[in-house]
Amino acid sequence: MDLDDDLSRMSRDELMAEVRRLRRGIRGHRDSSGHDLCWHHPQLWGLLPEPMDPDVAVPPWPRFLRGCVRYRESLDAQLPDAPVHDRE
Repeated sequence: MDLDDDLSRMSRDELMAEVRRLRRGIRGHRDSSGHDLCWHHPQLWGLLPEPMDPDVAVPPWPRFLRGCVRYRESLDAQLPDAPVHDRE
């Protein structure tokens, strides 16, 4: 099953509107800061045409926290000069 077969039925104008809609969603996520980078993002995933299964599996706390630490370490490596957002 091709999840993107709807694109072949869209006109140029419809495709342009879809690109703009997706870009708005991606920019909204990209432009988030602080803890907003770490949360569950159903609005971003909802940009896709296929329905989302709300049955999300999460790792146990110790493994989840290790993933958070690795994510933060990757930000330090990739964006070493990023400003610190020191708010709850």
